[in-house]
Amino acid sequence: MPNEIIWEDGRRFVIDRVENFYRAASRKAGGCGIRYDIMIRGHSKYIFLEENRWFVERKEDDVRTLPN
Repeated sequence: MPNEIIWEDGRRFVIDRVENFYRAASRKAGGCGIRYDIMIRGHSKYIFLEENRWFVERKEDDVRTLPN
């Protein structure tokens, strides 16, 4: 289970909890894998595990809007 996200600039975001996980496709990034619905400081986000690679489905402005 994932426990934190490390952003490109080195910031770390601890995952408070994993709400659910299931096989799904990423609509924005393409690809298919296991989608994890997570909570970070009260904010709902999605992360994906595709084979051995993790990625976050995000909008460009999410860099500024993730909780500090």
